[in-house]
Amino acid sequence: MPLGHVSEMPTTRDDIATAERTPQPSPVDIKVALLTGCQDRHYAFGLAMALISKGIGVDVIGSDEMDSPELHTTRGLNFLNLRGSQRQNAGVTAKVSRLLVYYARLIRYTMSARPKIFHVLWNYKLEYFDRTLLLLFYKLCGKKIVHTAHNVNKARRDAKDSLLNRLTLKFQYRTVDHIFVHTQKMKAELVEEFGVRERAVSVIRYPINNAFPDTNLTPSEAKRRLGIADAEKTILCFGGIKPYKGIEFLLGAFQQLLARDANCRLIIAGEPKKGSEDYVSTIRRTIDRDFSRGAVILKAQFIPDDEIELYFKAADVLALPYKEIFQSGVLFLGYSFGLPAVATDVGSFREDIIEGTTGFVCKPNDPADMAKALHTFFTSELYRNLAQRRQEIKAYINTRHSWDAVAESSEEVYAGLVGRRLS
Repeated sequence: MPLGHVSEMPTTRDDIATAERTPQPSPVDIKVALLTGCQDRHYAFGLAMALISKGIGVDVIGSDEMDSPELHTTRGLNFLNLRGSQRQNAGVTAKVSRLLVYYARLIRYTMSARPKIFHVLWNYKLEYFDRTLLLLFYKLCGKKIVHTAHNVNKARRDAKDSLLNRLTLKFQYRTVDHIFVHTQKMKAELVEEFGVRERAVSVIRYPINNAFPDTNLTPSEAKRRLGIADAEKTILCFGGIKPYKGIEFLLGAFQQLLARDANCRLIIAGEPKKGSEDYVSTIRRTIDRDFSRGAVILKAQFIPDDEIELYFKAADVLALPYKEIFQSGVLFLGYSFGLPAVATDVGSFREDIIEGTTGFVCKPNDPADMAKALHTFFTSELYRNLAQRRQEIKAYINTRHSWDAVAESSEEVYAGLVGRRLS
């Protein structure tokens, strides 16, 4: 059924940059440092701009890769490039030197930083150090610590869990002053497995990704640029390539789907993650062995920001065949382009996908059930009226997963931590 009419909200960098040039005064004087871990630039950008719009002063701690013009021209925002370059082709000595310099600069910044609140979006390279000694140092310097747990236990998801990992996670979660998570299931895990107090955890919906260009490129033009016919049913699997993504099951499902309808194409686009080389090689061999030339488009490489819309607009549906996940930003990136999804029933996908309206959910690790769900999508009213449904999905997600709501929740927590009352 249609999602109904929902008023559009700003979704682009330009919209947000324009809105925040005249930030609303905050009822209390709040300053916060966003510790980005020098990653996930898009989340950090969205949060920083949303906080600025509330009149909150923001220091963004980042690197060359986190930089953007808005971070230097926005009133009330201070960008500190403590890391510099993160080039992976540098020598070992250079990498170690840059790492030590970053931590030295971060420690020096902490000792004199005006913000009383440190909001940790991600830890940096020395994960165990960040969770323990560095966290204690922040506390000794009188900082209130807020942490966004995008993944409650990433090592378990990646099948690399250990006693030391769980102990340091427990220390971090029970030492910080407040934790943001994206689902009730994640909150329950923090409370039950790590002993975190319920009142110390807030659930915020995963916000829409508004940092990517969204031009006038049409789906037909996008397909043409990728060599796909306009009538070909196109499936996209997007994001970093790692074993937990379950791409092998998607390939099995796609093979079964092709047996029913040869007019289908599959795009796999994303950067192979370190340590996943064997997995990527297996994916390549499977494609070469089991599919005719051109049926699967594999772009196993970093996808620049200005090319992302090409893939999401060329696709008719986003496939998320994950074996395990807490919360996927890729789903909401797809929604920001109005793209429906077929996802496995792991993490919060069942909560975030409205069956038959924004997509379908299937069993994990089951190619036959995923093939069935994809077939259901391509024979559904959702696919037949995709152009209209794209607009409805965009309007729906812009309202329910807005950065404004995240900023309001954050402001309330910040004010409570510094002992101030919002009017």
